[in-house]
Amino acid sequence: MAEVRIGRRAFVLGGLGWLVGCNVARNQTGGESFLEAVRRRFRVPALAAGCLLNDSLVFAEAVGTVNANSTEPVSIDDPFHLGSCTKAMAATISAMLVERGKLSWDTTVAEAFPDLADRIHPGFRPVTLLQLLSHRGGLDDRKPDNKIFPRLRGLQGPITEQRRTLVELALSREPAYPPGEQMAYSNFGYAIAGAMAESATGKPWEELAQELLFQPLGMTTAGFGAPERVWGHRGGWLKPCRPVPPGPGADNPPVLSPAGRVHSAMKDWLKFASLHLRGSRGDTEVLSRSSFEFLHRDHYRQGYALGWGVVERRWAGGVALTHAGSNTLWYSVIWLAPNRNAAFVAATNCGTDKAFRACDAAIGEMIQRFLL
Repeated sequence: MAEVRIGRRAFVLGGLGWLVGCNVARNQTGGESFLEAVRRRFRVPALAAGCLLNDSLVFAEAVGTVNANSTEPVSIDDPFHLGSCTKAMAATISAMLVERGKLSWDTTVAEAFPDLADRIHPGFRPVTLLQLLSHRGGLDDRKPDNKIFPRLRGLQGPITEQRRTLVELALSREPAYPPGEQMAYSNFGYAIAGAMAESATGKPWEELAQELLFQPLGMTTAGFGAPERVWGHRGGWLKPCRPVPPGPGADNPPVLSPAGRVHSAMKDWLKFASLHLRGSRGDTEVLSRSSFEFLHRDHYRQGYALGWGVVERRWAGGVALTHAGSNTLWYSVIWLAPNRNAAFVAATNCGTDKAFRACDAAIGEMIQRFLL
């Protein structure tokens, strides 16, 4: 079975530029919802979406079936795989540890892993947490070492030790470019940032996510890996979607969880979105307003902050924060409009171009119906 990679289309700046005045096909006959019309148009097995406006849930729906070979309908409470949208959560957890004095944005790889320093290439030793979360750590997914990923699939033992192995494997070679000089999207960078959090706390990153985010926010459907009930799918634009049951082949290896293995139902995902909207106004005790401003700041003027793409959109009243994610079997996207106090999410259990278009269209419809 081919390896499943995080972030096939993990960060999309170009999407949704057409939202003002878009013309998504509507079908109001027979009581069919606009979301079902979008699902049918793009032929994805299931599609889920939700909208938060002025701190209230104004829309949440899931349509379709749990897999293409089943007639069992999906539920609004079913988790969908969020892929690289997990990165905003990983950055938020890092910010919490910075506020608690466990880490600093300037903590280096060498400081975080002193016992591994002699096995880390000198070029990587001064790389900071801020650089890793900004995709400026000298790692580059476009220049993979094909020997590393298969080894990650076979790792055994405690997950914290697996991530320390990833640190050694990824950082023992020469950087792809001088750290800090340019942006290059890297899932390994976020996994290493997760390992830094583990080194600082002595807890697995998954436990930190539950303790610092999921439980306080009431995200009861949130977890890790491929969901059990709703299956991901392979296929192309003209090919039928082929379901892939949960298991090792349905997701990336667990060591990469901080980069993109969280799953969640839409209403729970919107609770995370609400945290960032409220945080940008200083209306939460989870993190200070200055920490949210730091997370949302484009530190390198590259269109990417910490786990968020940063773009300008008229419908958002200025700055919008966004991310998308796919492990090639699922697709998800999130948009925040802090100036309009609005959030939009969509996800489907298919990872092809038609999945991207379905989520794009679903969010376009919600913006027109509930915001404009």
